[in-house]
Formats: sequence, C-alpha cells, structure tokens
Amino acid sequence: MPAAGIATVSVSLRSQFLDGLIPGQRKAILGAATQRRFTAKSVITNQGHPAEQLFLLTKGLVRFFFVTGEGRKLLFQWIGPGDLFGGRAVLSSPSSYLLSTETVTDSTVLVWNRATVRGFVSQYPKLLENALLTASDYLAWNLTAHMGLACRTARQRVAQVLVTLIRTVGQKVEGGIALQITNEELANASNVTPFTASRLMSEWQRDRAIVKRRGEVLVRSQERLLLHLV
Repeated sequence: MPAAGIATVSVSLRSQFLDGLIPGQRKAILGAATQRRFTAKSVITNQGHPAEQLFLLTKGLVRFFFVTGEGRKLLFQWIGPGDLFGGRAVLSSPSSYLLSTETVTDSTVLVWNRATVRGFVSQYPKLLENALLTASDYLAWNLTAHMGLACRTARQRVAQVLVTLIRTVGQKVEGGIALQITNEELANASNVTPFTASRLMSEWQRDRAIVKRRGEVLVRSQERLLLHLV
C-alpha cells in the first residue's frame, strides 16, 4: 500500500508507541511503514534472528512464543491491535529477537526497517520513551505470570490467563467476550496439563461461566471466573 494510504487508514490507530506525537509526526512515521498481511498461524519473527524490523499490529491477534532446546513450544503473551513487537530493532546496538511471534488470526501489521526506526528515534525521542513503556508493560505481564507459577494453584493460573486475555485481547460479541484459544494453548500458557485445563473448562462451562467452542472460548460471566482467583 502506498505510504499516503497507510497514513490515511491508520489515522485512527490507537497505540502507546505513537502517544504524545503531533499529527504531522504520526503521519511521517506511519507513512514510512510498509503494510503487510499474514494469514493465521504465520510466524512473523523468530527467536535468535537479527532484530532488523519493528512491527505494529493494526488488525488481528498475535502471540509470543519460545522454543526450548528440547523443542518444547512455550506460549507467552497475546497482543492485539495497536501493540508493538520486534522492539529490539529500536536498540542502538544490533541485537536478536528474544522471542518468536506468530499470528493467531489473519492479521495486518505495519513494518519499519531498523535504519528507519533508528532515524525516527533520533528525530523524535518520545518514540524511544514509548517503546520503553511498552517493554515495561510486557515485563509486568511476564512477572505476573511467573509469580502465578510460584504462588497460585492450577485453577487460579488457568483463571488468571483467561481473565488477562479478556482484559487485553478479548473481543466483545453477542453473549459475551470471545477468546481465540484452545484447551492445549490454555494449558501451555497456564503451565498445567491439557487434562487439567480440559477438566476446568468443562466445569466452568457447566457453571455457565464460559462456552467452549472449536478453537475459541466464549466468556459469559467474568465475575464467575474472578471467583476462582481468590
């Protein structure tokens, strides 16, 4: 898409990365981006690869993951429109991506190469501050997850993942809030067995807190889920 077109369709985009910039600055930054579309389950960044591009999600749903030396895939944070990833491209010294990133649904992103990002950071220091705030938010999310492993029961961890997803990437639909997550992915993110995740989801469905669908959870009552965090 032409640069002017990107600036036009993205004028209403809400993103912490662009906070505090005047319209002319936003237009210049957005106009320098390339728009790319990815189908669901596409890997956009790979851990250990050079961080040569910065990405801003404008449509869809994306999540971070890490593959261990033994080949186990660990799921981390889900992010939605307006969120940033590939942030190490902002750093002054060349570095590598710490995590891999994949699409959960068909998604659209704006992409800047590292040289362009570094130029804008030098020109508009507010961008670097915003990128650091985003990194801080991601750290806080992972700190909460780590504390959950040490201090919470399996039931509480599964409920916490669902509640966090509701607050961050949940989509309001008729009858509740839809979350794009399978039992296996929920088990991975909560560090419980698939059997435990499936058992809890069945229990909460009987309690009418959720409705389980293929590859999706419809949350009907946040209040009932919150009871399991206590």
